[in-house]
Amino acid sequence: MKDVLGVINVDIRDDTLGELTRPRCIASVPFGGKYRLVDFILSSMVNSGIQNVAVFPLNNYRSLMEHLGSGQEWDLHRKKNGLIILPPVYYPAANYKGDLFNFYSHQDFFNHRRQQYVLISGGNMVCNLDFTSAFKFHCREEADITLFYSDKDGLKNQILSRGLEVEEGGRVRRIEKTPGELESSKKLLGTYLLSKRFLLEIVKSRLNSDYGDLLQNGIIDNIDSLKIYAFPATGYIGVINSVLQYYRCSMDLLYSRVREELFSGKGPISTRTKDDPPVGYLNGAQVTNSLLANGCQIAGKVENSILFRGVKVHPGAQVKDSIIMRRGEIKEGARVQNAILDKEVKISRGKTVTGRSGLSVLIPKEKEI
Repeated sequence: MKDVLGVINVDIRDDTLGELTRPRCIASVPFGGKYRLVDFILSSMVNSGIQNVAVFPLNNYRSLMEHLGSGQEWDLHRKKNGLIILPPVYYPAANYKGDLFNFYSHQDFFNHRRQQYVLISGGNMVCNLDFTSAFKFHCREEADITLFYSDKDGLKNQILSRGLEVEEGGRVRRIEKTPGELESSKKLLGTYLLSKRFLLEIVKSRLNSDYGDLLQNGIIDNIDSLKIYAFPATGYIGVINSVLQYYRCSMDLLYSRVREELFSGKGPISTRTKDDPPVGYLNGAQVTNSLLANGCQIAGKVENSILFRGVKVHPGAQVKDSIIMRRGEIKEGARVQNAILDKEVKISRGKTVTGRSGLSVLIPKEKEI
């Protein structure tokens, strides 16, 4: 897939995940103990043979730029091609009219890339996808656009994921204009494959309009005149578009089957490396069915939880059904259950933080309780 240009389109609102996306864009939200959400789609592109990836952020992208760096961890630190980050030219963000206008502002970048095809995806999907078969399908069917979808149970009830109807052979018959219109188990993943020439034609066609959303205005509005095909994505798929979905997908990692689908058998999910010591299990430590990243120090009880790097659980403290991000600290006798704690949150001695089962409480970054 050397003839395919990867585009990671991070244009989701900053408030999508509440306090988790207040200090950062959704693509740089921490996930799974040591990853960021962007790692999954970026690794999938690289593992599929894509050697040139452009990231289009919208707001709050400082942490994303720090995380991606030169792209070395993904073998994208190259003299030719490689990784490039293209911030928006629309300031303030209220002037942003859609991703097509953002692509237009960077059309020189597209024109100077030698690749003839473009794979566009958001930065909020937990997956490990191989795009090579889809590319062959796209070329064989001479499609204008190929959409990726999933019919996994985990996506069926996601209101924000649009459903679609697909004919035998893969031709798309209908896409929801408003989520919830169709009783379909097939849900769009926000990932599209098309030629670079065709993308630029769509971009230019919207210049005199006030609306420039690729899916709505470029694809759905033209569904009758375009050859639009759909390709099923296999393996575990998690689209992170709410705090609840973030929590559910995170907890899915506690199942060995999910971890195998994401991290075994296909290419690796790469991330920015950190040099931290192994987990320290101190006297009194009890850990059950949990994922602990390097640098954690455990002297209390941890059950059904995900702990990021450098988390400390002091003697007598309890953590259950929770996500504790980097350098969080649960002090003596404190109790945390059904909660998401952002980076560097400290729960004081004897305090209790609990959410309802299946509906976690979210504690903002650097908060002390």
